Amino acid sequence: METCFIFAKTCSVIFFETRFLAEADAFLATLDARAAIKLLYNIDLAQQTNDPKLFKKLNKDIWEFRLRYSGIQIRLLAFWDKTDRNKALVFATHGFIKKVDKVPANEITRAENIMIKYFDAKEKK
Repeated sequence: METCFIFAKTCSVIFFETRFLAEADAFLATLDARAAIKLLYNIDLAQQTNDPKLFKKLNKDIWEFRLRYSGIQIRLLAFWDKTDRNKALVFATHGFIKKVDKVPANEITRAENIMIKYFDAKEKK
């Protein structure tokens, strides 16, 4: 799917649209205003580029939006919903401040559980 916005004769390609689930929204609300703005800016940029510094695959299903801000590493985990052929959606599950080099396994498991609940609820509709 391509979406073009014409501002001064430029064209932007949007590869996916990001939606925030409840836990991701709650995490964003806990961040410093500048950190939240920077994270949202990086998500917007990730939607237009294929930069693994911004949006990186962690395993088969889970991805992470990445931000280093004021010496801290902020992560927002996400998954893809490609069930609608016209629109690729990425759902942010939850966020956390990363304190070690690797993403903790329990955070990935938490994102996987949220993803399973999302698709289960979607099937029941």
